[in-house]
Amino acid sequence: MKIMSYSIETKYKTIEMKEAGYTVKEIMEALNIKNSTQVKTWWRWYRNGETYRFYQQRGKQYTYGKGVKELSEVEQLKLDNKKKDIEIDILKKYKELERKWYPK
Repeated sequence: MKIMSYSIETKYKTIEMKEAGYTVKEIMEALNIKNSTQVKTWWRWYRNGETYRFYQQRGKQYTYGKGVKELSEVEQLKLDNKKKDIEIDILKKYKELERKWYPK
């Protein structure tokens, strides 16, 4: 089985066709996409505002701000905020455990 890699233009064309009301099967046939899950994944990323993922290499996950230079300032700030939220949650859990195990 060959691993496919699609161009950014193909990904955006997929989104345009999906918005125009084409079915997944029609999109797959028109753009020569091998797997329907791929179309659904791109569509989910688009709906969630994660279009920066279109620029990522296959298998790369830029969760901690180590993304591509194509990220807009807004998308970079969103990633930074997610990272800060995760750090705050970890600190809250640590404090909770600390109070539980070392009561005053």
